[in-house]
Amino acid sequence: MDIPQLSQADLGLLRKFDTPTICNVIEIFKVRPQTAGYMDGRIRACFPEMPPMAGYASPVTFRSAAAPSQGNVYGTLDSQVARFAELPQPVVVVFQDLDSPPAAATFGEVMTQTYKAFGAAGLITSGAGRDLDQVRAIGFPCFSDGVICSHGYPCILDTHVAVHVGGITVFPGDLLHGDCNGVTTIPHEIASEVAHACEEFAAAEQIVIDYVKSGNVTPKGLGEARAAMGAGVRKLSEQVRARVSKKS
Repeated sequence: MDIPQLSQADLGLLRKFDTPTICNVIEIFKVRPQTAGYMDGRIRACFPEMPPMAGYASPVTFRSAAAPSQGNVYGTLDSQVARFAELPQPVVVVFQDLDSPPAAATFGEVMTQTYKAFGAAGLITSGAGRDLDQVRAIGFPCFSDGVICSHGYPCILDTHVAVHVGGITVFPGDLLHGDCNGVTTIPHEIASEVAHACEEFAAAEQIVIDYVKSGNVTPKGLGEARAAMGAGVRKLSEQVRARVSKKS
C-alpha cells in the first residue's frame, strides 16, 4: 500500500495535543466539512486518563454471535498481526463488529497484549471490550461502544478492508488521533502541517482563556480578547494553507 507516513517527530507532536485541538486545526485547512471525519459519540475512550493516541488504521471486520463454520476462534490473529507490516507504523487496530447489537467483547487482555507486542498504538471497536483493569495496566488505549463480560465466539473476518465505525468509513492506513474526547481522522495531505500548527492555534485560544481567568473582565474586554484570538487564527490559517498550496 502506498500510504504517506509522517516522521516519528511529527507523530510525537500530534500526541502532545488533545483531539479537539487537532479537529480545530484541521478546520482551518478547509479540506472537508466541519461535520466530517470524526467518530460520533458511540465511540468512547475506555481509559479517559490515558494520553492522546496517534497511528495508522489497520481495519478488520469481526463477529462473535456464532461459532465459526471451520477453524477456531481467533484463528486469524496470527495473520492479522503479520499484516501490520503492510502499513505505516504504528498501527491502530479498528474493528467493525458486524453483530447488531454486539454479542460479546471484541477485545480483552490477551488480544491487547498481543497487539501491543507487535507495535500497535491502540484499538478502536464499534463493539465492546472487557478485561478493562488488565488492559489499563498495560497502558494500551482502547475505544469502544461499551463493555461485555464474555468473548462469545470471536471471529476476525476480513483484514485491511474499509470499515464503518462511529459513523465514518475508515480505510487501511488512515491516520487516526484519539483521546478522552473521541477519535478523528487526519487527512494525509495536511497531517504534517496540522502537527506543527497545533501549538500556534493553542496559543491563540490562550488569549481568551488568560483574559477570562484574569479576574477583571468586561464584555468589551472579552470582545477584544476574542478579536485578538480570531486574528491569530486567521494569520495561522493563511500561513499554513499557503504552505500546503505551495507543496501541491
